[in-house]
Amino acid sequence: MELSYLCFLLVFSTTTFLNVDASFTGTYGVNYGRIADNIPSPHSVVTLLKAAKIKNIRIYDADREVLSAFKGSGIQIIVGLGNGLLKDISVAEDRAMNWINENVQPYIPGTHISGIAVGNEILGGTDVELWEALLPAAKNVYSALQKLGLAKSIEVSSPHSEAVFANSYPPSSCIFREDVAQYIKPLLEFFAQINSPFYINAYPFLAYKSDPEHIDLNYALFKKNAGIQDTKTNLHYDNMFDAMVDAAYFALEKAGFEKTEVIVSETGWASKGDENEAGADPKNARTYNYNLRKRLTKKKGTPHRPKMVVKAYIFALFNENLKPGPTSERNFGLFKADGSISYDIGFTGLVGPSAASSSLLNYKGLGLRGWFQSSHTWVFTSCAAVLFLMLT
Repeated sequence: MELSYLCFLLVFSTTTFLNVDASFTGTYGVNYGRIADNIPSPHSVVTLLKAAKIKNIRIYDADREVLSAFKGSGIQIIVGLGNGLLKDISVAEDRAMNWINENVQPYIPGTHISGIAVGNEILGGTDVELWEALLPAAKNVYSALQKLGLAKSIEVSSPHSEAVFANSYPPSSCIFREDVAQYIKPLLEFFAQINSPFYINAYPFLAYKSDPEHIDLNYALFKKNAGIQDTKTNLHYDNMFDAMVDAAYFALEKAGFEKTEVIVSETGWASKGDENEAGADPKNARTYNYNLRKRLTKKKGTPHRPKMVVKAYIFALFNENLKPGPTSERNFGLFKADGSISYDIGFTGLVGPSAASSSLLNYKGLGLRGWFQSSHTWVFTSCAAVLFLMLT
């Protein structure tokens, strides 16, 4: 039998029987923020992510250099439609269409854009005009995707902070804030119609930092501890991360959306902080991120939803030295600017004299302009190489 025919059969069978989630591969992803002047170019970041076998990322905009660099990488990207654009996009569908035609359409299918995050932590903020603009903006984006035939391959969502909840302890008592409920319920109804998950930014670090006298650090870090017992449900929690995820599920159920999946859009631990930022040090950051990665690798659910496999995006890929706010905000990175690991959680980063690793030294300021994207042509002469590309 000819080699070309064997390749065809192998490729066909692989694409037929592999069941790949349209927006998330596996359970582990990373947020790729770029508010810095010392991080690698996007092309180098692709090499870094592949070395670490990270297959899912979120970015907070739709930067052309980033999207061009990720072409052919196979890495799934959720792009961000920034908060500053919501009011304009909410006005009419043609505004959303123009944004998609400029920021999404030119890069697919080569770049795997799996979702559009409409705004970030809108309903946890204080701008009521943005609250009012969120739902119509999301609807306009989805409608534009439908007309372009992209609605089934590109998910529309909006991540929320813990501030949308009135109470989250114990998990079974969690409900949405009364002032937020009138905005979030119609949004959840729309997302339920289009089968989008509920994205929550869940940070045990922030909870511990705000009340270190009453929160057990071991409970926040997935280390051995007595845990908590939710007396209403009799469920036991041995870590805060699971409790935060289940709190979101309970709030959704009480709002009438028991079938909505919860995905953690941000979580992480700072490796450095100000004097008043309890727990922000390299040891705790390493412990949290190592144990979280191990927990996600097990592909298990939570005490309340044991069959719903938990998925999460870690914050963040790099320390971002230009972020405003307390010191912790600039020190969430899993990797240093040269591509080496910040601490050991099982990633190797890019090391050694290879051309791939040396390319990481090519810094480009804020990463917003001036990159030169080199092109590479790869020639594969075996079925194994073809299959490898498809699977990675």
